[in-house]
Amino acid sequence: MSANLKGEDRILVQIKGSGPIGLIACDGDTHGRIRGYVTNPKVALELNSKGKIDVAGAVGLPGSLKVSKYIADSDPFTGQVDLISGELGEDFTYYMAVSEQTPSSIGLSVLVNPDETVQSAGGFMIQVLPGTSEEVIDQLEAKIKSLGSLSDLIDGSDDIRELLDSLVGSNNSRILVEQSVEFSCPCSKERFAQSMAALDPKTIQVMIDEDKGAEVICQYCNAVYQFSEADLRDILDQQ
Repeated sequence: MSANLKGEDRILVQIKGSGPIGLIACDGDTHGRIRGYVTNPKVALELNSKGKIDVAGAVGLPGSLKVSKYIADSDPFTGQVDLISGELGEDFTYYMAVSEQTPSSIGLSVLVNPDETVQSAGGFMIQVLPGTSEEVIDQLEAKIKSLGSLSDLIDGSDDIRELLDSLVGSNNSRILVEQSVEFSCPCSKERFAQSMAALDPKTIQVMIDEDKGAEVICQYCNAVYQFSEADLRDILDQQ
């Protein structure tokens, strides 16, 4: 979804279900820089009836999926839908159809080792262009239904073209752009100071008088930033 943005635009996705994992948040930009976190990263994930990790149970229903796009020189766009299953591929597909009026097919999968480390992860999003014939759409739907285990398909090859061939048929795809995806968190002490400047001055004064400073931990990357009494006074002076 972030690949469809332009320039320095950003996207933020927030999934809030009623399950034990809590809030799932992820943001990214057009350069493939992604970061995310969950409220409870240590939740024990059970297996579902298919022997797979019960993502839907961890997310929990009822809930919502919210997408915010921060576009340069424009007000942010925000769309939100109710979760329909807790299986995130299905929920994103529903979001695209209802909120952005863009019929799509989205598949997501993570293969987890017995020690709970990630073996492989990936997904796809297919959108048809206006004017695509019903015959082509029917063929795509049939291909997607016949894929089998997406986890096995992703784990079996590092070549994205094999996944494309499985989806649209051999030699029926043309790669226009390739881009790597990496975890990247742009947090800094200066950014947190700017955020703290929006706090009530009384709150900052309590940090000075009672706590003799403040410690801030980035929820995305766990970086720790210390603010001395002098730092907090500087923030007060900027308000």
